[in-house]
Amino acid sequence: MVVSLLRQLAEAVDGGVAVASATVVDTSRSVPRRAGAKMLVFRDGAISGTVGGGEMEARVVSEAVAALADGRCRLLSYRLVDPGRGDPGVCGGDVQIFVEPHMPKPTVIVMGYGHVGRAVAQLAGWLGFRVVATDDRSMATGDSPDSDVPGGDSGDGVPDELVIGTVDDVLAGRRIDADVSVVLVTRNVDVDSAALPALLATDAGYVGVMGSERRWATTRARLEAEGVDPAALDRVHAPIGIEVGAETPEEIALSIMAEVVAHRRT
Repeated sequence: MVVSLLRQLAEAVDGGVAVASATVVDTSRSVPRRAGAKMLVFRDGAISGTVGGGEMEARVVSEAVAALADGRCRLLSYRLVDPGRGDPGVCGGDVQIFVEPHMPKPTVIVMGYGHVGRAVAQLAGWLGFRVVATDDRSMATGDSPDSDVPGGDSGDGVPDELVIGTVDDVLAGRRIDADVSVVLVTRNVDVDSAALPALLATDAGYVGVMGSERRWATTRARLEAEGVDPAALDRVHAPIGIEVGAETPEEIALSIMAEVVAHRRT
């Protein structure tokens, strides 16, 4: 059973799903499960396995969901003696349970895969992000941002995924939550304006747009005229990046990813 749960945990994290493990680490006297018993808990409270059932297990599930929200481990201690005093059981013993959140790699979606986009993708991969790069231009045409882009592992300097298409193609079937940062380094206002309404309708933790203050003002004015909620547009980081006097694509990528990391850590 434990081997099966560990396999399930690995498959969940590899598939981009956060899951917490709850493991009985110490017991005394009469308890429902002994040390080594394990349970997996998902964000919605769904479980696989058990650490004993009943009120105690319900409390563990609640703590595990909280651990997935704040990313912190917990060591839980319960006395199963007297429910009248708030104990979650009457078995007569004590139990300690260690709860550990297992989070998938955070994702960076790089929209616009030209010189800056490639530099951002490479740096993001090196920093440990899962990288999804996208461009609406065919990699095989003359207007291609880069015609020799291979697919593969972002740790090798290329994205985990390369999507050629629209923002709808990128978002289709993809979970966009607070662990996803979207970096728009596209070629013009038209591309930004077409992508932002769909992106701002997601729960992405960060959305940033490259360009001057004037370019962003133009983009924002256009979107407001099209009926996009100004409060939603306030979520956008623009001009993107931390000011470091960047000039080269690599320096601009450093500026952008510094802001993405800082946003995630605050």
